[in-house]
Amino acid sequence: MVTRLRQTRHKRGQLTMGYGRVGKHRKHPAGRGLAGGQHHHRTWMDKYHPGYFGKVGMRHFHKTKNPSFTPSANVGDLWHMLGKETLAKAEAEAKTKGSKQAAMIDLTEHGIFKLLGKGELPKLPIVVKAREVSAIAERKIKAVGGAIILTA
Repeated sequence: MVTRLRQTRHKRGQLTMGYGRVGKHRKHPAGRGLAGGQHHHRTWMDKYHPGYFGKVGMRHFHKTKNPSFTPSANVGDLWHMLGKETLAKAEAEAKTKGSKQAAMIDLTEHGIFKLLGKGELPKLPIVVKAREVSAIAERKIKAVGGAIILTA
């Protein structure tokens, strides 16, 4: 709205400008912002903002987000950890000697505590040292003639 049509232009010259003799239109009579939400504006807060004040739920003091640390790897990753040279050497020994010489891998040296069963193994025996082994991984390793050594 343009200034010349505002009510303040019309009421210019009147002492109270329409705000009364007693109240006197002062700056922030009820407080600034959300002031008085628990006091003189309580009914308004309860009506339009229910649940604004108070607490909900539990507080977790010293919450441990990772209580059990068990880095894991899959059966399909074992030969990648040993390397291509070890796999080639084991294949050559299996072809020439006929006896299956098992490759050895300690998973804790690689920072892995648990062996899981996803993936495939070559048809060569392998001996795995680990803290924990799943049932599927154990089945797959024993199927190719390997063994599992559990460590503490």
